Amino acid sequence: MAEATSAKRDTYHHGDLRQALIRAGLDLAREGGPDAVSVREATRRVGVAPNAAYRHFEDRDALLAAVCSAAQVEVARAIDAQLATVGPDQDPVTRARLRFRAVGLGYMWFAQRHPGLFRTAFWTSGDLAKARSPERRGEGGRTPFELLSGALDELVGTGVLAPEERPGAEFLAWSAVHGLATLLIDGPLRELGEAEARRLEDRLVRMVERGL
Repeated sequence: MAEATSAKRDTYHHGDLRQALIRAGLDLAREGGPDAVSVREATRRVGVAPNAAYRHFEDRDALLAAVCSAAQVEVARAIDAQLATVGPDQDPVTRARLRFRAVGLGYMWFAQRHPGLFRTAFWTSGDLAKARSPERRGEGGRTPFELLSGALDELVGTGVLAPEERPGAEFLAWSAVHGLATLLIDGPLRELGEAEARRLEDRLVRMVERGL
């Protein structure tokens, strides 16, 4: 009886306790990356007992996996916002090139401004099984991986990228932008000023596009 009452209290106060815990986990990740996400602290912030979380998440790893997916939604939103800056008035080839660059720039922009969430977004992704998962899609309806794939398909469709070069191109482009993003937030490039970092990011996406 007491457990049922507690469950009702959680529902009453939080509406959707699972989502409330994920939001708390996102805040923790934003502040301290994946290591900062804990069931105890998430439940404390939401205002429920730790045991309440286990109705929705088997353990801390399950909560972190959900936060990882939610962080990827935020990455997708950042990329969508960058894609929105590419107007429709260019010729198809130019527009395809700019949209491909926008995906990389949006990705690296997010890493620079939200390093904790960026680190968390890929922390529990041991493979590509969830790369196209609906729970990782932004309002535009695509995950970060799908946004990159779509931009590459546009390059093929406009003749910029040869069809035979298309297989595996996601991994090459992703490796490049993820590598620079990591160097800028966790590596020896983290001391660079913002203007210099932006120049490197812009140059990188141009180099990747030309090298595909």
